[in-house]
Amino acid sequence: MKAKEIREMAEKDLRERIQTEQANLAQMKLNHAVSPLEDTSKIAKARRDIARMKTILSQIENK
Repeated sequence: MKAKEIREMAEKDLRERIQTEQANLAQMKLNHAVSPLEDTSKIAKARRDIARMKTILSQIENK
């Protein structure tokens, strides 16, 4: 997800999206522990997306 797309989201929607993505990341990690994923870069991408969303959320809150 691009930063531009994230900035266009409402604060409430952004918080919900962060929670959803964190749950998806936890599920991916669990699945990877049981049987390795074919594309392990998805875990890193999800982690980066979550960090990007949290950063933009904190910027919104600090304004």
